[in-house]
Amino acid sequence: MRLVIAAVGRLKSGPEADLVREYAARIKASGRGLGIADFSLLEVEAQRGLDGAVRTAREGELLAAAAPSSARRIVLDERGQSLSSEAFARLIARWRDQGAPAACFFIGGADGLSPSLRDSADATVAFGRATWPHMLVRAMLCEQIYRAMTILAGHPYHRA
Repeated sequence: MRLVIAAVGRLKSGPEADLVREYAARIKASGRGLGIADFSLLEVEAQRGLDGAVRTAREGELLAAAAPSSARRIVLDERGQSLSSEAFARLIARWRDQGAPAACFFIGGADGLSPSLRDSADATVAFGRATWPHMLVRAMLCEQIYRAMTILAGHPYHRA
């Protein structure tokens, strides 16, 4: 199974980019032995000059087009379910074991995700009720994916 993060906006240099690169390397190194064939981050341009619903609709189209076909869809949204790291790992493992070719995590832009993309999701996950900077969410998601890999591998990185 492939794991993909599809996000609005470009990750610039800085501490968030450093964290994303670090965790991406860890995911790639540990994933193969767990049936995770690849990990990637796909970025789509923020739609400047558009407002509100028109902007989120266009960004939603771009994000959906970036997702691998037949991928399980996970949207990150403050209205989503707050999962423990163990539950997050079980979700990935269940889809992997069911033969899903890919799982794609969606991170929206400044105006959030389009309703159509949210409605098409197989799961909606929240990192709490707070609003987080989108670039920080990428780093947090990468860390949780890596943590899930360590949980599935029985590695001591995750301590309950």
